[in-house]
Amino acid sequence: METLRLRLEFHDRVGMVYDVSQVVSPKNINIISLQVLPNNMFLEIEALAKREEEALLDELRRIPGVEQVETIEVMPYEERERQLKAVLDSVSDGIIAVDRKGQITVFNPGCEKILRIPAEKAIGRNVAEVISHDIPMINGLKNGEGYDNKEIMITSPRGRHHYLSTGRPVKDEAGRIIGMVAALKDMNQVRDLVYSMTKPSMVTFDDIIYGSEAMEKVLAMARRVAKSDSTVVIRGESGTGKELFARAIHMESVRRHKPFVPLNCAALPDSLLESELFGYADGAFTGAKKGGKQGLFEFAHEGTLFLDEIGELSPHLQAKLLRVLQDGKVRRIGDSDETPVNVRVIAATNRNLEEMITQGQFRRDLYYRLNVFPLRLPPLRERPEDIPFLVQHFLKKYNSHPDKKITGISAGALRILTKNRWNGNVRELENVIERAINLVENGEIQPEHIVFDEASMGLKKPGTSPEETLVATSLKATAAQAELDALQLALKTYGSARKAAKALGVSHTTVINKMKKFGLTLK
Repeated sequence: METLRLRLEFHDRVGMVYDVSQVVSPKNINIISLQVLPNNMFLEIEALAKREEEALLDELRRIPGVEQVETIEVMPYEERERQLKAVLDSVSDGIIAVDRKGQITVFNPGCEKILRIPAEKAIGRNVAEVISHDIPMINGLKNGEGYDNKEIMITSPRGRHHYLSTGRPVKDEAGRIIGMVAALKDMNQVRDLVYSMTKPSMVTFDDIIYGSEAMEKVLAMARRVAKSDSTVVIRGESGTGKELFARAIHMESVRRHKPFVPLNCAALPDSLLESELFGYADGAFTGAKKGGKQGLFEFAHEGTLFLDEIGELSPHLQAKLLRVLQDGKVRRIGDSDETPVNVRVIAATNRNLEEMITQGQFRRDLYYRLNVFPLRLPPLRERPEDIPFLVQHFLKKYNSHPDKKITGISAGALRILTKNRWNGNVRELENVIERAINLVENGEIQPEHIVFDEASMGLKKPGTSPEETLVATSLKATAAQAELDALQLALKTYGSARKAAKALGVSHTTVINKMKKFGLTLK
């Protein structure tokens, strides 16, 4: 039905609505809506013929106190409704509102997407029929209480779905409940949002510092397995960079935009580790968070779960982990329902899992489930040629104090570094370099600045003299240092990579690659 909308501007006085009705009513014109605001009246009536419309406008203008009468496109309430609809349509959260009987009155596009139900099939129906009888919104209608961040698990023909909801009651001026409004978030979206706000800076394979053939081979294998979805077990001594590789594998995979969730299995007691991994249901145990808590398997859904020190898991947790890996479902502590999870697991250990199996400390079936693609990181003592590259990296990392200017490390100091067995591997080397930088005022790091941990010095291989260690380990490292010294001198002398390449008798590409490996830049 076509309508005519009018705005009357007038001096505020008593009786204005009566005077307007006295003009309209005798003409048998149906008033559809009437809104009165300070100094303005908005009138919506049935559409009139042109001549009748002009006559009506003339009569309205002659009412005492009326200053202006004009036609308008929308009534104020319609403008507010359109603004509200634009807001509801623009938010990604699901917004649902019900009246006092639980009949759905608002069901925005966010709700349609999250619940996978068209609005036309929801509006006008009872919320218990559309979603579930067991949701906080229904309780809110009964007790008049709001709620925040309640977890909702809904089982439907489309499967089991996990949501987070916040709701508030709607009350009239007398305080009576006349409805309820709630916001709904898909738990996957909540998980992604939390991860995007809290995730640490990610690591790629290009961030891994090395110069040895041994590490080149390991990286090549890691790059290949990263593109698959296979479970990986990273083996290596403490400090070799197992988590670094796990993060790089994640960033090279199709899951790179989803969570990377690390957990050290040796850092928590068994009971706490179980609740962290698998979560728990509401009321699962004394002190449990109301509403329950999702575990890391659920948080890492569609992403990667990194289980460091996997060899420290108890037999009980080994069995639960095996079940999740086999079935792709996780059951919270105290819950009878299972939640499907799609998680890539990367495990790491510095223990001999094969020996643990023989001793009955690690499940053989879990070992084979995890050990799809084993990756071994060699200890630093097996790749001494990496030491100059790592030293340059750590110098650049820690040499940032404005009152200091560390120019490099002397050949003598580097030789001392290559003699050490590095039982703490790269992590220990980093500590030694940071310690040396603190001891140097300016200039190069000298032998007297190299101070090892007492524990490290006491763990040197017995029966091995410093001379034997030097001969066995430092040849490649010394060659790398000589290469670095020659490259730095050429760049400083000629000022460009191309001229330095010509002076050194190598290609321009070779110089660029060497600069990248050593972390050198032209000043």
